[in-house]
Amino acid sequence: MRSLLKPAAGLVFATALTCTGCSSEPSPPQAAPTLPTTPAPSKETSPETPSRSPSKTPSRSPSKTPLPNAAFVPYVSATAASDNESAGSPSAYNLAFVIAGRGGCTPTWGEYGIGDSAVKSRISALKSSGSSVRVSFGGASGKELATTCKNASKLAGAYATALDAAGATEADFDIEGEPLGDSKSVALRSKAIALLQKQRPEVRVSFTLPVMPHGLNKDSRAVLESANDNGVQVSTVNIMTMNYGSSFDGDMGTYAIKAAKATHGQLKKIFGLSSEDAWNGLALTSMIGVNDVDNETFTVSDAAQVRSFAEEKDIAWVSMWAAARDRQCARGKAKANVAQTDCSGIKQRSGAFAEAFSG
Repeated sequence: MRSLLKPAAGLVFATALTCTGCSSEPSPPQAAPTLPTTPAPSKETSPETPSRSPSKTPSRSPSKTPLPNAAFVPYVSATAASDNESAGSPSAYNLAFVIAGRGGCTPTWGEYGIGDSAVKSRISALKSSGSSVRVSFGGASGKELATTCKNASKLAGAYATALDAAGATEADFDIEGEPLGDSKSVALRSKAIALLQKQRPEVRVSFTLPVMPHGLNKDSRAVLESANDNGVQVSTVNIMTMNYGSSFDGDMGTYAIKAAKATHGQLKKIFGLSSEDAWNGLALTSMIGVNDVDNETFTVSDAAQVRSFAEEKDIAWVSMWAAARDRQCARGKAKANVAQTDCSGIKQRSGAFAEAFSG
């Protein structure tokens, strides 16, 4: 998903629009139980990676009360507030995005330092209602840390620094664009996360990946298989139900459900899960309103449809890109296929998507 980060000089959304959740295939804290790893018998464990035995029993972090399944966890900017962030009473917030700074392996909130006092105040305000925060690493803009850090130890340290700065134990890895197909950074990331969890067993991990109505593509599956092979304890797989490509011109709510059903089967296979546990380990994120792909507009009724499905299947959480967009544009309907950063592009009440997603 595109960056929500603001340049240091101002408080206006000025980030260039880039592809959100695009698939490379043509045509594109927390509720969920830990997805048990299924070690590949033919591969040796890296010395930096803790060895783990397979487990069919999902585990939860003992350090905090897990959220109810089908929780509402919207994406928000880590650096600038919007008027709609409390709509729907979110159980948690996904903070977008930590990327690599000029130092190569230095985590930053875009142009903001990871320990910036204004960002810390911002995060404290988000937590003040009792909500928790999850640090999301990556996104569609900037350099992803696993592509710039030299080794697993340094990368794990960068992740830990960002989590400490946010006071979080939830780490989300939004992998898309070029890093998705970069096998070197995929392997390094897996080793670093495993090392981080060895040092900090309380850290819960989610992966946010592009999807199509027929499920995860081979690169997205490879990310999960790498994590599994390296002993990463994955709590949730969050699929970006958006940007399918111009050949998909049907109902966006129905497409989201088709993508969820297809991914459910893939998670069962990759992690050796029961049907129930695979649903519990799945999350859905939709891009609300006008998307930046031909024929894609996600409506408030689509959000209600996704919410109903999530409750039926006991899905971990539902989310939207993004809280700042959950309002009508100043001049009403925006141009077709142009996703605004601060409004949905459709006629709506402010906070309507949040209310629909939260049930």
